Amino acid sequence: MKIVVVGIGYVGLANAILLSQRNTVVAVDCDPTRVEMVNARRSPIADPEAERYLAGEKLDLTAVTDGTATYREADFVVIATPTDYCADRDRFDTSSVETVARQVLEAGPKATVVIKSTVPLGFTRELCRKLNTENLLFSPEFLREGKALQDSLMPSRIVVGTPGKGARSGQRARLFARLLAEGAVKKDIPVLVMDSDEAEAVKLFANTYLAMRVAFFNELDSYAEAHGLNPRQIIEGIGHDPRIGNYYNNPSFGYGGYCLPKDTRQLLANYRDVPNDLIGAVVAANRTRKDFIADSILRRLGFFQRDDRPGQRYTVGIYRLTMKEGSDNFRQSSIRGVMERLLEKGVELVIYEPAAEEGRFWGGEVIGDFARFAEVSQLIVANRYHPQLRAVREKVYTRDIYFRD
Repeated sequence: MKIVVVGIGYVGLANAILLSQRNTVVAVDCDPTRVEMVNARRSPIADPEAERYLAGEKLDLTAVTDGTATYREADFVVIATPTDYCADRDRFDTSSVETVARQVLEAGPKATVVIKSTVPLGFTRELCRKLNTENLLFSPEFLREGKALQDSLMPSRIVVGTPGKGARSGQRARLFARLLAEGAVKKDIPVLVMDSDEAEAVKLFANTYLAMRVAFFNELDSYAEAHGLNPRQIIEGIGHDPRIGNYYNNPSFGYGGYCLPKDTRQLLANYRDVPNDLIGAVVAANRTRKDFIADSILRRLGFFQRDDRPGQRYTVGIYRLTMKEGSDNFRQSSIRGVMERLLEKGVELVIYEPAAEEGRFWGGEVIGDFARFAEVSQLIVANRYHPQLRAVREKVYTRDIYFRD
């Protein structure tokens, strides 16, 4: 099969590597640096498994900055372009997906377009109507940043949605699902072919459930901190119930990253005409958690007694901007919301982030030398603990109790 993957982010790269084990794949991205790195068999994103596969596996994979010529001969074109949440429109910005789909259909009718980007409910069906075609599929991804290829090789399930009722549409959906399964290491993978509306719902509801779980354990931790309780003992006590389980339960400053914040907001927007309490509470809980964390930091500094000490300056060190260990992504990192709240109170911020250039970033000074960073910080705030902090542990404020994710 000849396959084109548009977008070399963590989703697109993982799919390109997976599919190029048994098929001819061309990856397309407007960023020439990413294209050059893929052609040099280096990963443009932080993903150790992707790095290993690119360096060692025999992949039929090339990358280009303009995919127009490749669309004509492709059997499938996989779209994995960003769909950031647009607050003004209260929905995902799907313009890049629509543009690529239009270009593919104009290039020739052979290729089936598979949307991997996260989209609003009903988007695939509406795009089919707008472009007067049924040659579109939606296949949600369930990948973690930093472990996207690993999750592609060992998928929990494969879901493909089709907006058409014809036999050809179902055949193409099953064929694409088979291509994903053939590239995986895991065997006997559950394969679900369904209507595209339901497939879109699977994606948004799955991520909102994960966000709800994060929010629950964060609010448990807020209660424990406010009342001087040991959150780890409480979490372990309830986690032994098999209906709850001991997973996805490590407190943080809030759910962050590229998917959960925007997917929860999109699902809430889709609920506009449907009564709900829980979905809206999940979104609100993330804001409340950041308020609580910022206030806890200020209390540690003695900020609320500052009237007794005129001219007192407070310097807080922010240890890493990335959302989690092994990620190079700053987008929607939960620490940013905490930083914004501290800056509003006049707190001076310094940042230690090896992935950022020295200078000003998000309102704080980036310091590349860890020793100097630790020295100037009255308090070091870390969403996720790291062994590097061990020497200055008495200065560290974190809610990370398991030191694992």
